[in-house]
Amino acid sequence: MKRILWGITGSGDKIGDIIEIMKRVDALPETKMSVIVSKAGEQMLRRYGLWDSLRLAFKKVKTEVNANVPFVAGPLQVGHYDLFVVAPLTANSTAKIAHGIADTLITNAVAQTLKGETPVILFPVDQIAAVLETIAPDGVAYTIRTREVDVQNAMTLKKMRGVTVVSSPEEILVITIDFLRDE
Repeated sequence: MKRILWGITGSGDKIGDIIEIMKRVDALPETKMSVIVSKAGEQMLRRYGLWDSLRLAFKKVKTEVNANVPFVAGPLQVGHYDLFVVAPLTANSTAKIAHGIADTLITNAVAQTLKGETPVILFPVDQIAAVLETIAPDGVAYTIRTREVDVQNAMTLKKMRGVTVVSSPEEILVITIDFLRDE
């Protein structure tokens, strides 16, 4: 049985697609999924009307109380989990991880995981310098412009040992299947 921990931060970018992909990951044979959600992640999921459906779709969903509660950092560090996926990853959490700041549940979990051997998959939302279309919680499309500093932080993540940065929700599924097959 492979244990996968999925972390959700406060970005709503592609959140519907990510949830659907993670349902498919959870349905893979011999996998057991747990979900941790940052405080901002819970707020975002509620705004998008996805909080209740997330809790129904996944058996184990825990919300951040502080940087160490629920306690997942230790189990991640010592290999209790076989894989840690964070999707979506806000620009704020991307910056913190890129610069070694571990003051939230998700950033602390990533920092501690990287001290061990458990692989980490990250999906930072701002990876390319561009004007992008995104969808607001009310379903209205609008455009945003990524900041260069956010793109640079995402590039820093790509250089970190133990981290795989994906550029789409679908990549999470492909990489996870490959990972499970190789184990």
